[in-house]
Amino acid sequence: MQSTKIDSALKSAKRTGKKQFAVLIDPDKVNLKKIRQLTDLAVRSQVDYFFIGGSLVVNNSTDSCIEAIQKYCDIPTVLFPGHPVQLSFQADAILFLSLISGRNPDLLIGQHVIAAPLLKKSSLEVLPTGYILIDGGAPTSVTYMSNTTPIPYNKPGIAVCTALAGEMLGLQLIYMDAGSGASRPIAPSMIREVSKSLSIPLIVGGGIRCGEDAYKAVAAGAEVIVVGNAIEKDPILLQEISKAIHSYGTSDVLPYVS
Repeated sequence: MQSTKIDSALKSAKRTGKKQFAVLIDPDKVNLKKIRQLTDLAVRSQVDYFFIGGSLVVNNSTDSCIEAIQKYCDIPTVLFPGHPVQLSFQADAILFLSLISGRNPDLLIGQHVIAAPLLKKSSLEVLPTGYILIDGGAPTSVTYMSNTTPIPYNKPGIAVCTALAGEMLGLQLIYMDAGSGASRPIAPSMIREVSKSLSIPLIVGGGIRCGEDAYKAVAAGAEVIVVGNAIEKDPILLQEISKAIHSYGTSDVLPYVS
């Protein structure tokens, strides 16, 4: 598969050890009147990507959300769709998610068949992504909507084998997610084992509520950290989390890191 702009940036991050931060925005929850405030904060905090989507988008506001973001900043917008109807050709790219940790055929390939001809005609950069659900200690929207069982929190071997299978099938990214509303982030020990097994970039999200959580995840081997729920409740956290992620590998040792 030929590398494209965001794909190249993610592969470069894997190769060089650079860590990146994606802010997840649910179009149903974001206040469009406050987008300018959010984008200004994101630019100052050096956010790398906006991921746009959710498990259930009902207000058909994805296009307007992306247009508002692009009006005020140049941070790439990447679709994180829960369903083919969540497509928006206003975005820069799409995570073409295959839920490889579950056995729901619609989310392995079925919905992709519906979306493929539309994506073929679009200018979206398509990023084939193996999506792996990890138990985050609480029922989440994605678990319910996908009708799948997450990989147990303390079973890193299953996560490793699942991620490896995704890479061997030709997927370009692996996204491990504890889901929106998770009560705990994915264990650093699991992230470490999965990262060591892969030659493709690893994205990690769900349950990350502070800079310490984010730093532990990148130190364990994640290339990209995704945070949504915590920032929706307290946008100022965006600065703390971004600083933690981007400080990895620099001389700025954070006080909570032993």
